[in-house]
Formats: sequence, structure tokens, C-alpha cells
Amino acid sequence: MDIGIAVATTTESWKVVRRAEELGFTNAWFYDTQLLNPDVFIGMTMAAMHTSKIRLGTGVLIPSNRIEPVTANSLATLNKIAPGRIDFGVGTGFTGRRTMGLKAISLQRLKTYVQRVQKLVLGEAITWDFEDEVHDIGFLNPELGLINVDDPIPLHISAFGRRSRQLTAELGAGWLNFGSADSVAFGSLKKMQAAWADAGHAAQDLYSTLFALGCVLHPGEAYDSQRAIAQAGTAVAVFFHDMAETTEPGSMEAAMGKEVSDLIEQYRQVYLRYPEQRRHLLNHKGHLMFLKPEERHLVTADLIRTMTFTGARDELRERLRNLADAGYNQFTVQIVEGQESALEDWAELCFG
Repeated sequence: MDIGIAVATTTESWKVVRRAEELGFTNAWFYDTQLLNPDVFIGMTMAAMHTSKIRLGTGVLIPSNRIEPVTANSLATLNKIAPGRIDFGVGTGFTGRRTMGLKAISLQRLKTYVQRVQKLVLGEAITWDFEDEVHDIGFLNPELGLINVDDPIPLHISAFGRRSRQLTAELGAGWLNFGSADSVAFGSLKKMQAAWADAGHAAQDLYSTLFALGCVLHPGEAYDSQRAIAQAGTAVAVFFHDMAETTEPGSMEAAMGKEVSDLIEQYRQVYLRYPEQRRHLLNHKGHLMFLKPEERHLVTADLIRTMTFTGARDELRERLRNLADAGYNQFTVQIVEGQESALEDWAELCFG
């Protein structure tokens, strides 16, 4: 199984990516959230210029935030700097749109966007509708070699629902899954494998990646240690952010139990205290980067244990084996800024 890292893109991300390459990690994925992080393509370019082997991917890009020719140009330019090492990860939008007060885009819009970008990065012309006009567009002089339209740029789609999994299979794309709880990791994979088979693909051709946050605990270390909270706790906070925006008060008790439901409702009160006109901004402040003071007390040891990839070394190695046996091709762990030493822990766990 391939082992990758994810980063919340900064101008310093290239340093952890370069070290990851030295340690044997195969992939690096860069989050694309304009109102939280520096630009994803600038961060990827810096990494491309300081590495030679590790694959670099958008994890994930949101179609509405960049028009097709801009995305295609950025990918093809990166492909010139790091030939054959670029991955196009894309989705309908979570934080990248919610921080602007917007919902996810439609799957049809995602499909059209992806197909156009894929053709453009191959050097083909497309028919493009924009601003109520329709025109043929394409790179004007790819033969000059200023960009790379020769080496393939694989497509990966973040897909959680039934229809998005079907689209992933229809397009023959790699599949990106986020979250390490067993119900998410294994249940979703079985559904994706079924969608892949229904589309007529051979099972071995599906490339599945699981993203997670977690912490390799030292002997005797608690799940809610300061280190575990820093490395894994933001994943729990993102769960609360999502629940506050997408569920009704008290609606999650039947599905998740009273203890978790009570914590959701406690965070909902935090959420509702934010000024309404800025609620979408303050809710996602620190998303997968750091914990806000008002949410820190809700990130419990039990939630870190059940919702993240945190545990003792032997336990995590067994979990990785189970993921590979189930059919995952890649496991990717986010390295939180300020916690770069975790990279060494994960390298020893995965390659030692």
C-alpha cells in the first residue's frame, strides 16, 4: 500500500514534503481552501522544485473556485516542473465553498468541469460556455514545451454519496475518502467497489485512497494528550463544524448515541453564538489546522480514539494491514503544521 501525507497548504509545506520524500512517502496532497490557506498551486510548485520522486496532488480542488483554463494551465505547468508526478484531485466542495457561505456544486457541474480540464491538459481543444457565450478554447502553443501536455495527470474524485461514487466509477477515476472511523473506512469502500463493478471495471483497476488525521501514541500516552490533540483533534472539530451546519438540533442522538449527540449540541450553541453574518467564517476558522479555544473542551479522548487514526504503534500497524486487505491502495495522513515531528513517527510505523 502506498503511504502519503496531506498538508494544509502553506509557503513552508515544501519542507515537510521534501522530508516525506526522503523518508519514503509516495504522495503529498495539498488542501485547497482559499480563505484559510495560501494558494495550493504555489505551495505545490515550491514542493515540485524541491523534490524529485514524490507525487503531488490537489486534495481537493473545487471547480467553482477556478475556471477550467486556469486549472488546466496550473496543472500543465506543474507537470512541466515535475513531469508525471501530478495528480488532479477534485470534489464538489466542503470548506472551500462553505467558508464563502456556499453549498456544494452539482455533480453534473463537477462532471463537465473535470471532462473539460482533462481534455485541456492533454492538449486538446474544447467547446467552453462562459458568461453566456460559447467558444472553442485550448492551449495555443503547447508544442513550445512551456507546459507539459504529454505526461498523464491522473484524476481522483472525493466522493461520499451514492451518486458521486457512481460518477467516480463512470469516469474511471481514483477515489478519495476522508475519515478513519471503521464505518467510514470499510463501509464506504465496499460501496465504492460495488459502484466500480457496476460500471464494468475490473476490481484491480480501482485506486482508493483514505485520508485521515491521527497520532502515533507513545507507550502509556493518553488519547487526549496535548500531542494527540494537536495532531488529531482538528478532525473531531471538523465533524462538529459539519454537524452544526447540516443537521437539526437533537437529530443525531439515534444515529450516534446520547454522549456524542450532547457534544454536538454543545458545539451547536457555540456556533449559534457567532454573529449570523459571519457564522460561516467563524465556524470553519482553523479547519484541520488548529482548535479554536471555544471548541477545545469538546474534543474528547473517546472521540479521538473512534474518529481518528490514533493509537499505539502495533494497533495502527494492524489497522493499516486491514485497510490494505480491504482494498485500499493508499493511506494518507495529514501532517499538522507545528507538528512536523509526527512525520518521523509515521515513517517508522509504516516503513520501519
